[in-house]
Amino acid sequence: MIQGLYLITPQGSDEQVLNVVRAGLRGGVQVVQFRDKQRSFEMQVNLARQLAQICKEAGGTFLINDNPQLAVASFADGVHLGQGDGTVHDARRLLGPDKLIGVSTRTVDQALKAEMAGTDYIGIGSIFPTTTKNDAELVGLEMLRKVRRAVKIPVVAIGGINWTNGADALEAGADSLAVVSAIADDPNPALAARELYLLFNSKKPSGETRVMTIAGSDSGGGAGIQADLKTIVLLGSYGTSAITVLTAQNTLGVHGLSPASTNFIIKQAETVLNDIGADTLKTGMLYNAEIVSAVAGLIQRYNLLSVIDPVMVAKGGTALLRQDAVAAVRSDLLPCTYLLTPNIPEAEALTGKTIRTLEDMEDAARSLQAMGPRHVLLKGGHRENDAVDILLAGKAVHKLAAERIDTTSTHGTGCSYSAALATLLAQGVPLIKAAESAKLFINAAIRHAVPLGNGHGPINHIAGARAVRIKVEKA
Repeated sequence: MIQGLYLITPQGSDEQVLNVVRAGLRGGVQVVQFRDKQRSFEMQVNLARQLAQICKEAGGTFLINDNPQLAVASFADGVHLGQGDGTVHDARRLLGPDKLIGVSTRTVDQALKAEMAGTDYIGIGSIFPTTTKNDAELVGLEMLRKVRRAVKIPVVAIGGINWTNGADALEAGADSLAVVSAIADDPNPALAARELYLLFNSKKPSGETRVMTIAGSDSGGGAGIQADLKTIVLLGSYGTSAITVLTAQNTLGVHGLSPASTNFIIKQAETVLNDIGADTLKTGMLYNAEIVSAVAGLIQRYNLLSVIDPVMVAKGGTALLRQDAVAAVRSDLLPCTYLLTPNIPEAEALTGKTIRTLEDMEDAARSLQAMGPRHVLLKGGHRENDAVDILLAGKAVHKLAAERIDTTSTHGTGCSYSAALATLLAQGVPLIKAAESAKLFINAAIRHAVPLGNGHGPINHIAGARAVRIKVEKA
């Protein structure tokens, strides 16, 4: 059965094609379609056989574009036919009953005819404008919806799909998303694939998505691991953890620290990842350079989509990240970060820039992104007057505004905000919508905080989760 993320191979050398496919499979690609118009048949067979082996080892499905003879010669799992590339009957006779056959369509009538002819799945496109296929005709999301209603077999959405619009195609009824440049042209194709792959988690029921947090423990329960796990569970995912530092902490401040060994921190994480796995990873207090570098290595080994909260100083002023670790954050952690979520003092420490205005925030966000993170959410809570956050999603700037709330119950806001983002992303919510919902969550959690303790009190995670749930139910 065809479902999930579907990679169509790009043009390029054999090595380039093989590397993109390996990275894509590592990031979550489940179907690979080999498309080539330049090589001789013999050269196509040689490359296709290598791709077939790579897909087999990764548990993926391997298809050939247009050419049933090449599919036979390369031991592929099937063939994908265009409208002018022969009949399903002829392909079935050549390939046999157990191979997959797909057909590209543009209309409901074409889709129904392909289904009646015995195809296993259909492609529909181009859903969005694309530059990777010269003869692509734009059909749009409404046609995708009509085709989905008309046929019973799997539907693959093709054309112009990327991380900004893939969720729309899934909502319109696609079982699979076919992409080329969204993965092949990305500097980090494995992470690009992971970003798209997670969109399919929107189809999973509550509790099945998994979020790991690597952070310090807050004995007062307001921040750190405790705040993260409250957020993850209340928003509907399964939370796991690796504790970096034990703290003796309450609303008045941090009164003692006891770090775990780096080896044991990684042991905690690997033990969970090798068994339960994780859809997203969120980090908090990493404390020293050795831990920072080790966590960066973990992210890279497991190709984790990471939300990095660069925790540096506690509310009461205690340093939670040693000075030598700041350099390790820049050199090791930021280049493998999916989403960085600093507050203004943290952004100033990482960039060396003074941040006073919204323009300063945008400038700092771009400087941070240049250090490696795929996206940056710069929190504006430390500015006076408004509480506007800046989300730099790719190259686009989005402003997340909220009314400033006059309260001292703000302990754990940064931890909980980033945990909410990691949780929503794990559930297949696209980044921009995830950021909007996380902002709603943290604002409601601050507004409805219950006064506890004699210092900076904790926020109300239950109220935050309720606000997000109400928003989803209204939608």
